[in-house]
Amino acid sequence: MVIGLAQVAALIKVFPEDMKFYDSIKEEIRKMPNVGRIDEEPVAFGFKCLKVVVLLEDGAQSEDIEEKFKKIPGVSEAQVEEVGRI
Repeated sequence: MVIGLAQVAALIKVFPEDMKFYDSIKEEIRKMPNVGRIDEEPVAFGFKCLKVVVLLEDGAQSEDIEEKFKKIPGVSEAQVEEVGRI
C-alpha cells in the first residue's frame, strides 16, 4: 500500500477591484487547476466577492495560493479564510 500526502481544502476569498472585473475573474479562476467550487458572497451595496474551494497537497503554503489569485487581473485582494484536511 502506498501512502501519499494528504489533501487539504482551502477556502479562499477573492475580492475584485471593481465589479466590472467580476465575470472575468471568475472565468480565470475556473481555468485554474484543483478548483473545486466557486460561490458568491455579498459584501455591500451590490459588491460581491468570490469564495473559492481549492484542493492542495498537505504542506502547501497558503501564501503561495494567495499570490496566484492576486495575479489575476482585476483582483484587489485574496485571503485564505479556512484550511482543512479532507
